Amino acid sequence: MADTTNDIWNDNDGEEDEAPRKGGRLRRFGIFFLVLVAVLGVVIVAAYRDGTGFDALRRLFSYGSGEESTSEAQYDYDASDSNRFAVLGDSLVVLSDTKLQVLARGGEEIWSTSVRMSAPALETGGGRAVAYDVGGTELYVVDESGEVGSLTAPENAPYFSARLNEDGWLAVTAGLENYKGGVTVYNSQMDEVFLFRASDRFVIDAYVTDDNSTLAAVTLGQENSVFVSNIVLYELDREDPAADYDVTDGLVAAVGEQDGQLVTVSDTCLTYASPAGEVRATYSYAGSYLREYDLHGDGFTALLLNRYKSGGVGRLVTVDTDGQEIASLDVNEEILSISAAGRYLAVLYMDSVVIYTEELEVYAQLEGTDYARSVLMRQDGSALLLAAESAHLFLP
Repeated sequence: MADTTNDIWNDNDGEEDEAPRKGGRLRRFGIFFLVLVAVLGVVIVAAYRDGTGFDALRRLFSYGSGEESTSEAQYDYDASDSNRFAVLGDSLVVLSDTKLQVLARGGEEIWSTSVRMSAPALETGGGRAVAYDVGGTELYVVDESGEVGSLTAPENAPYFSARLNEDGWLAVTAGLENYKGGVTVYNSQMDEVFLFRASDRFVIDAYVTDDNSTLAAVTLGQENSVFVSNIVLYELDREDPAADYDVTDGLVAAVGEQDGQLVTVSDTCLTYASPAGEVRATYSYAGSYLREYDLHGDGFTALLLNRYKSGGVGRLVTVDTDGQEIASLDVNEEILSISAAGRYLAVLYMDSVVIYTEELEVYAQLEGTDYARSVLMRQDGSALLLAAESAHLFLP
């Protein structure tokens, strides 16, 4: 056999080192894989326990690791005391008495229009926002990309309220000449599908159930010289009412739906009823004063109740769809704003924002927020801090 020891064409110099190098790479990959499995295991355990782990993953994929407050997600707008805000995915809707605009993450304007509103109002549902003038004649529906549709009311039939359900159907309550108000229902294509006019009681609000089958109209009347709220239910394929129920000892401020049940917020209690008109539960404020509320939590309502008519002494409360208190937290400092979405409740104090779970356990906290006037919670556990001229993302 030929001697190849010094043969440069057949020299095997370095072969002895190749195996160790390959082994080192394999070991490093193995360690990385084990660390990744461990991290994912922790996230999955957290997600299994309360669902927040999945939200953390969503934020990681959307924004990266980032800092608590990211500069890349800043929205700029004109300062106005009349500004109203709504979150639609990564877009921010801003409504003032002169302008309606949809802003992209990063502050770019996606769409805008000039308006003339004396009492601007903004509501969300089904990935859309409805902007309207309370007592006026302008109404717009927008989504993340801009305008979906618009309506203009006659001068003698101004808008009182407008609400979107989770499928984008719109219920518009308006004054009607020779009637005590009425409600028009529009489907997600903005086609009119139902109209009723009230002759006996004033109509002040309305909501279409999320299965698009029933309209819940809030009416106001008097019994024994006392105002009484009554919810009248209409099946959208019939003209006559299907059922109704009273909200006792309270005036209804808002109506919505959670877990298939109609929820009404009044000045004295929450009332839960089936779409067939069966009252299933009531949560009383027990003499406390309702200061603020939010119906947009997943299966819970958030309340800010004050012990006195003014001042900051009170408590935060979350209530489930059985009318049972989930949690309660005493507060002895001023609260500027609350906002619920998904599993979370954001609370803006004078110089900090705290994100709670529905059990009112602290999920995340940010100090030094004295520049913020309001807060908007988002489904993924992040929140927008709204200042006079800009909004900044708080990313736990």
